[in-house]
Amino acid sequence: MQHLNSSTALFNTGMCNQGVLSSAASGLSHFISFKGADVDRVFGISGINPELLNSPTLSLQLPNYCKVLEQAAELSGCDNFGLHYGQQFQPKSLGLIGYIGLCSATLESALFNMTNYFHLHQKDTLTRMVDLGDSWRIDYQIHHGAILIRRQDAELTLGMFMNVIREVLGPHYSPREIHFEHTRPAFWQEHSKLFNAPVYFDQPFNSILIAKKDTQHPMPSHDPMLLTMMLDTLRLLNLSVQSQSLTDQVRSHIQLELSEGEPNLEKIAQNIGLSGCTLTRRLKSDGFTFTALVDKVRSELAEQYMKQKNIPISEMAFLLGYSEASAFSRAFKRWFGVNPRQWRH
Repeated sequence: MQHLNSSTALFNTGMCNQGVLSSAASGLSHFISFKGADVDRVFGISGINPELLNSPTLSLQLPNYCKVLEQAAELSGCDNFGLHYGQQFQPKSLGLIGYIGLCSATLESALFNMTNYFHLHQKDTLTRMVDLGDSWRIDYQIHHGAILIRRQDAELTLGMFMNVIREVLGPHYSPREIHFEHTRPAFWQEHSKLFNAPVYFDQPFNSILIAKKDTQHPMPSHDPMLLTMMLDTLRLLNLSVQSQSLTDQVRSHIQLELSEGEPNLEKIAQNIGLSGCTLTRRLKSDGFTFTALVDKVRSELAEQYMKQKNIPISEMAFLLGYSEASAFSRAFKRWFGVNPRQWRH
């Protein structure tokens, strides 16, 4: 009954979810201390009130949540902080989404239920199951224009999904592949070891590839009555989800487009459901032009990439959508007053 009451409380507060339910940070304070960082400083820099973490039904702003993970990694000196945190994050600690998965009949239905309803746990996020024939690909990606750096969150979240999978298939189960959208980190061998699978970086999405035959196994804690109640309640909820601003939506699309080259205004406008002229006019009313927004996103990403010593300067031009390294170098000097090599040294 305790689990039932806990889940009901989560549903009742889902309507005022500001970004991500606090259950996503379950045990975070303890883990930051365990890794040797000053908890108060990490939370202070990230703009998070630690009292919010005491109740899984409260919520955090998604940019602050991603920032606290990045700060924890930086201040603890543990570059793979999110990877380690995710490995020990038990499904029940996720609250709403965790129990939906654990109560499902099979692993396949658990993964479908979790990805279909993940938006109630965390806003401005893509989660989906992609059919690849004999395997499923579980995709995860944040779609929030104000969040440019989210490596720690990605590694944490795939770790949490893997823990649900290993709840059924055993602690050493090997998925077919693991994909991350970020560039390969310095200690990438640890990712292969902990996921027990080939790991690929610079991919379109953060993903887990798993054989379909493996997902047919029954969930050990299947509870059809509780699952039915939770799913019925979800369908009845009339959630008033406040979407991010148009400017942040455009920033998010710009970041995704940079991996393919120069962002295109007409294409992004179409993806958002507007005409190019309408998007231009609405950005202008917010004090932006599309070109200025592209430049701003590039400069912010460039600063973050420069802090990651494992990313060669020669690769940054292409990560930022430039066709030539010289164009990136000129833009960087305009942003920061020095060229990239001088900045890093």
